[in-house]
Amino acid sequence: MTSEVIVDVGQKEISIALLEDKKLVEFQKEGRSEHFSVGNIYLAKVRKLMPGLNACFVNVGYERDAFLHYLDLGTKYNALEKFMQLLGNGSKDVTPDKVLRQPELEKEGSIQNTLKLGQEILVQIVKEPINTKGPRLTTELSFPGRFLVLIPFSDKISVSSKIKSNTERARLKQLIQSIKPKGFGVIIRTVAQDKRAPELDAEMKMLLERWNNTIARVRKARRESSKLPVLAYEETSRTVALLRDLFNPSYENIYVNDNDVYKEISDYVSLIAPECKGIVKLYKGNVPIFDNFSVTKQIKTSFGRTVTYKHGAYLIIEQTEALHVVDVNSGNRSKSAEGQEMNAIDVNLGAADELARQLRLRDMGGIIVVDFIDMALPENRQKLYERMVENMKKDRARHSILPLSKFGLMQITRQRVRPAQNLNVQETCPTCGGTGKIKSSLLFTDLLETRIDTLVNKLHIKRFTLHVHPFVAAYLTRGIWPLRLQWQMRYGFGVKVIPNQQLAFLECRFYDTDGEEIDMNQPGGIN
Repeated sequence: MTSEVIVDVGQKEISIALLEDKKLVEFQKEGRSEHFSVGNIYLAKVRKLMPGLNACFVNVGYERDAFLHYLDLGTKYNALEKFMQLLGNGSKDVTPDKVLRQPELEKEGSIQNTLKLGQEILVQIVKEPINTKGPRLTTELSFPGRFLVLIPFSDKISVSSKIKSNTERARLKQLIQSIKPKGFGVIIRTVAQDKRAPELDAEMKMLLERWNNTIARVRKARRESSKLPVLAYEETSRTVALLRDLFNPSYENIYVNDNDVYKEISDYVSLIAPECKGIVKLYKGNVPIFDNFSVTKQIKTSFGRTVTYKHGAYLIIEQTEALHVVDVNSGNRSKSAEGQEMNAIDVNLGAADELARQLRLRDMGGIIVVDFIDMALPENRQKLYERMVENMKKDRARHSILPLSKFGLMQITRQRVRPAQNLNVQETCPTCGGTGKIKSSLLFTDLLETRIDTLVNKLHIKRFTLHVHPFVAAYLTRGIWPLRLQWQMRYGFGVKVIPNQQLAFLECRFYDTDGEEIDMNQPGGIN
C-alpha cells in the first residue's frame, strides 16, 4: 500500500488529505486562526463550581467555558497544586520531583472540597468544542512526541501494548529509565520499537524543553499579573500533529502548496526521520493542489448524507446529538443468482469496507449504530463482524465493536476528540441566489472579459489568474483561436485561466500573484 499526504494551505484554512493507494481515507480541515486545539495548556481560573456534576467550569477564552470533571484532575493533582503554590511564592528551583511525595487525590472526593471559585489552575484541552459544548479539560498534563509522551508529576514508565516482544519492552524501559529526569513519567509509543538511544534521547530533550518553556510562560504571566486565561503551551500545528501521529517511513510523498508550511513540515520530518526528508515536496502547479491529486472529486463523492459504493449499493449517514446512525441499502444492485442471503452478505461486506473508511474520513466519534441488511445464517453474521474488526485495525482512534444484535444492528463506539467532519458538498447556485433564474449562460464569457478589462485597464493589475469551473475552462481553450488566447493577446500574457473543481458552473474568482483573491464586488458569477 502506498500512502501520500496532500496539504492545501488556503487564506483562511488548512486542509490535509491522507491518500492510501490514491484513495482518500483521512481528511482534516481547520481555520488558520483556530487556537482551541487538543493539547493546548492554559493558566486559567475556575469560573463556576457544579457540585451536582462533581465538576467545574473553567474560562480558557472560548465563548463557552470549558468543562473539568473531578476525575479529570488525576491522582497527581495535589502535586500539581503544590508545584503551582511554590511557583506563586517565587521559588526558582522548583521541579516536579520535589512535590511527588504529595498524597494522591482521593477517587471518591468532591470538586467543592478540592477547588475554589476563582482559583488559578493549569489545565490542558483533551477534547475540542463540540456542538454547544465547550472544550473538555484535564490537569493530567502531557507532552506528546513521535516516540514518547512526557508526563510531569509521575515516575511511571509505560510501554505501548502493541509492542509484543518482552525483550524489546524491557530494553525500552531500561533505556528510558536511564535518560528521563526525576519527577517525569513516560509513555513509550509503538513507533519507538527498535529505536536507538540517541533518537529517544533527542526527543526526550525536546519534550523537556517544551515543559520548561510552558513553566517559563506561567512564571511570566504571574510576574506581570497578566489577565487570565494565558496560553502557556500551544500544541504544534494540525499539519505537524497529524504527521506526528500518522507518519510512516513508507510514505512516498508529502505535497504542500505553501512555502512556509513546507519548511515547517520539512524541518519536522528531518528531525524524526532524516532519511525521509526528500519525500516532502513543494507543489508549484497552476491547477489547485486538491484538483491535481483528485482529492476534490473524492471529497464531493465521500461526504454528504448519501454515500455510494460498489454496484449501486449505498449508505445513508445521519448525525444526531447523541449518536450517528448508518443505514445500509442495496440500491439498484441486481440480485445474486445464488439467492437473497448471498446478495445480503455481499452488500454488507462492501458496506463494512466503506464504513470503516467513512469513520476515519469524517472522524466520527461517540456511538455509531449501523443497520445492516438482515442475514439468516449465523456464520454470515460472524463473517461480517470479523470483517469490520479487521477493517478497523487501521483506525488510530480507540474503538469498540459489538457483534450484530438479533435485529441486525451493529454498535460501535469510537473515541471522540474533535467535531466530526461534516462537509456540505451540495453547491448553492452563486448566480441566482436560489431564485432559479439567471441571465443567459452565453453572456458569461462577456462578463469575464469585462472584468478582465477592468483589472488590466482600470485597476492596472497586469498579472493574475482566473479560476473557473473545468467545463468553462475547456470552452475557453477550445479551437484554433480560443478565447483564452484572444484575451492574452488583447490584455497581456499575464492573464491565466485555471480550471478549479471547487467552483460552481458559472462561478469565477480572480487571484493576484501572491494567491490573494481579488475582490471584484461581484465575485460569484453572473449577477
